[in-house]
Amino acid sequence: MAIKEVFAIPARYRTWSLALMGVGILSVIIGFFLYGTGEHPARFWATMLQNSVFFLLVTNAAMFFLCATTLAMGGWQLTFGRVTEAISVAVIPLGIIAFIVLICLVTVDPHVYHWLHPHGDKILEGKSAFLNKGFFITWTILTIGLWIVLGYKMRQLSRETDNAPLGDPETGRRYIFKNTVWAAIFIVWFALTVMSVTPWFWLMSIDAHWYSTMYSWYTFASTFVSGMALITLFVVFLKNQGYLEFANEEHIHDLGKFMFAFSIFWTYLWFAQYMLIWYANIPEETVYFKSRVTSKNHSGPYTGLYWFMFCINFLAPLLILMRRGSKRNYTTVTFMAILIIFGHWLDFYQMIHASLFPDHVTLNLFDFGVAAGFVGLILYAVGNALTKAPLVAKNHPFIKESIIHHT
Repeated sequence: MAIKEVFAIPARYRTWSLALMGVGILSVIIGFFLYGTGEHPARFWATMLQNSVFFLLVTNAAMFFLCATTLAMGGWQLTFGRVTEAISVAVIPLGIIAFIVLICLVTVDPHVYHWLHPHGDKILEGKSAFLNKGFFITWTILTIGLWIVLGYKMRQLSRETDNAPLGDPETGRRYIFKNTVWAAIFIVWFALTVMSVTPWFWLMSIDAHWYSTMYSWYTFASTFVSGMALITLFVVFLKNQGYLEFANEEHIHDLGKFMFAFSIFWTYLWFAQYMLIWYANIPEETVYFKSRVTSKNHSGPYTGLYWFMFCINFLAPLLILMRRGSKRNYTTVTFMAILIIFGHWLDFYQMIHASLFPDHVTLNLFDFGVAAGFVGLILYAVGNALTKAPLVAKNHPFIKESIIHHT
């Protein structure tokens, strides 16, 4: 059997990616004139913030997965490693879009970040050493810039062996060590950004009077499980197209395990954050959930959406992915991957919109149209990236381990 080493973009795939991007561009233009130029421009910018940050963090999770498995000396993922690398390429266009949106939020000032104008507010003035325009812009540049640079370096290292065999064991050890060093650098920067400061800046500071020490980990769990779902979707798609001959149901099973495990991890963080705030019952903390969950006397405007999102992100993976067979079934994991991404997209929606518009839910076709545009951009970027290199890393010291992998 001949191995299909290089991906050729199907005509239908390209058509769908371009069509979805067209829908997204049209939605942004219409949304800007409907909302962005009106009395409440925050409506337009909130949707742009939600989608640009969510999809950026989801695609960047692919590089985190690659670096984490590199540090763990893992080899099982190499049969689909180029898929992970291709997804991380989407960080470049998505990072540029997110950067433009974030800079506009603090320069155009559509009333998304209230800390830009403390106006004698003692709490906001007390946080001004951290929450200020200069620090926000500087950290945003460093965050996105280093994600792109370090991701590019990891992809370049991966392709070094394609045309130049390592030759002897010592050369192989040096190659693995070099990969490990750069993966460690990315992991450290990832920890300082996604797992720490960046979600505070970009998302939590929308509620500048409220804070949660679990917020960054909650954001990480949401985007990482979505990132694993995105990897699974592309692996299954390529398998159905006759590519990735060395990837099999054992690899799909492990990707299913990641989706299941991190859905539970996300739920643990969700419960820990909610339970502690509910138990303490401190007004400055409970205000976050006032519009999101049912109170003693009435339901908040986001109650239905909030619990619907919870069911998608916890109950569905728990009930469906718990069985071994379901994690080895291509149709089931595809359905669950799409459901998980949609569920956590809804989670980001309530995280942002329920803070800016606590009195009413504004979810409509504009939000779905913008999301479709970002999905199309990811399809386009990943498809092009997959054509640039062989789908299996050649001459990698661990490639045999991945081919004979079983779970």
